[in-house]
Amino acid sequence: MASFSIHCPWIFTFGLLGNFVSFVVFLAPIPTFSRICRKKSTEGFQSLPYVVALFSAMIWLYYASLKSDALLLITINSVGCFIEIIYIALYVAYAPKQARIATLRILILLNFGGFCAVLLLSHFFVKGSNRVKVLGWVCVIFSVSVFAAPLSIMRIVIRTRSVEFMPFTLSFFLTLSAIMWLFYGVLLKDFYIAIPNILGFIFGVLQMVLYVIYKNSKTAVPMEPTLPQNSNDIAKLSSISCEMKPAVCPQSNEEDDHTENSKDPSNQEKPNQCEV
Repeated sequence: MASFSIHCPWIFTFGLLGNFVSFVVFLAPIPTFSRICRKKSTEGFQSLPYVVALFSAMIWLYYASLKSDALLLITINSVGCFIEIIYIALYVAYAPKQARIATLRILILLNFGGFCAVLLLSHFFVKGSNRVKVLGWVCVIFSVSVFAAPLSIMRIVIRTRSVEFMPFTLSFFLTLSAIMWLFYGVLLKDFYIAIPNILGFIFGVLQMVLYVIYKNSKTAVPMEPTLPQNSNDIAKLSSISCEMKPAVCPQSNEEDDHTENSKDPSNQEKPNQCEV
């Protein structure tokens, strides 16, 4: 790393900026998870972006461990793994049963099974410098997946005309992070770092454009009244309304009730429910 500061300080500078901005990106969903913890519900939020982001950080960490000049990649992806694990744990804790099972299934298949497969295959079937190349392309593929994962949220935004589940801060810092790592990769001549961040920049800009378009749109969701399901519920509601608002039972209705009760011997001994 000392060679960066002497021979090409811009590499070290963009690496540090990339670490800082990526750290902010990892912290950007904090308001989302604060809302989840406060309401004890994941509502319409998806776990897929966080699961894929965790796997991408794990792969980049493995890739950086094979290179001699990638300390800045190791630091940020170590922090990223830790933060993403916390997010996923909170999501699983508050998600409904079906979403929880789906998240755990993806975790087992992708983050455990997929990473172990990459680790074993690259160790036993790829030797020497080719291992770095193969892992580089694997990192490219899953980095693109991280940037493309919010496309499902973008589809929801277009369909509902609401940006409630697409925070602007996350889109902004994803774009800024892509710019920093793009320059870092180009200056370092590591195109496995540069290539996915070109797409990351494009996806980030598209998300911000959608936010600007739909930020003032208000989708009114009509709330249908909950009707009583049986006669017992009707009786409970009528008795409660009469206890809290005795004035809703006018005198004329009371007299009508007495008249009808006088005709029906079985009702003569029952007191009027609306009587104060």
